Amino acid sequence: PPRTAGSIMTTEFVSVPDDWTVEQTLSHIRVVERSRETVYAIYVLAEDGTLSTVVTLRRLVTGEPGASILSVASKEGIVCASPLMSQEDVARLIRKHDLLALPVVDDHSHILGIVTVDDVIDTMIADTTEDAHKFGGMEALGKPYMTIGFPDMIRKRAGWLAALFLGEMLTASAMQHFEGELEKAVVLTLFIPLIMSSGGNSGSQATSLIIRALALGELKLSDWWRVLLREIPTGLTLGCILGAIGFLRLTVWQQAGFYDYGEHWLLVGATVFAALVGIVTFGSLAGSMLPFVLQRLRLDPASASAPFVATLVVVSGLVIYFSVALVILSGTLL
Repeated sequence: PPRTAGSIMTTEFVSVPDDWTVEQTLSHIRVVERSRETVYAIYVLAEDGTLSTVVTLRRLVTGEPGASILSVASKEGIVCASPLMSQEDVARLIRKHDLLALPVVDDHSHILGIVTVDDVIDTMIADTTEDAHKFGGMEALGKPYMTIGFPDMIRKRAGWLAALFLGEMLTASAMQHFEGELEKAVVLTLFIPLIMSSGGNSGSQATSLIIRALALGELKLSDWWRVLLREIPTGLTLGCILGAIGFLRLTVWQQAGFYDYGEHWLLVGATVFAALVGIVTFGSLAGSMLPFVLQRLRLDPASASAPFVATLVVVSGLVIYFSVALVILSGTLL
């Protein structure tokens, strides 16, 4: 099946019987090297055809010509893949053991083919490109940018863009709900871009980190609670940092006379600080949990693209911002 070791393996490999000598093996390589994918790994087969061991070309050329091929074989165990192993797991094995090729064997240890490191790189580049397109909030192009047709380009981009636009419409709904508060305290509107971007950025950061960790096998679906416990203090700390910067900026502008935020400017600053703490924390939690939800639903976590998370957090951020303002500014500006 696609995306498995069997789908990307080649049958053009060098194999020799385990009763051959080093000299016989080298002579065989000279004959077949042009028709083989790689000659840097020689696969030694037992009498019954099963894979016995692997010899690297470096070890082979340092061996005595009359010595048995087994005398220069690796003493370590053989690292193999099954034909149905995912290409991501194949890439991890090759990276972990610094291999140039990985043998693919059946249930009876008969070698079916090999997956070379360049095949894995080609496959992973294609996967990474696809994920990068999804992170940008669109379908994967499937072709180089300059070769894809105009209708296909529109079709790939319009669907997600329209979905995100519909999501952003909820922003207008949220602002309409707090129309009265905006009329009473117009100064709050000055910080809406700040609030929206900070929440979206924190969510995008968390999403990117978790999606990559899931792709590399650093996290499993069952680790969601560990990520949750880690993101709560992270979000609170980041929110406090951004809130302090926002409060400092407001104070400097007020004291320096760049802008007058009114007699209750300290309360406005406190609103901005508290809102940023809440929004950045929520953004971090939403951005880190969404990939787990999608994976649990058997969907591609890369679909939790940064724009999608940003849209979710922006709408929620407005609700948090005005709710905090109602609590802090009630009886003064509101």
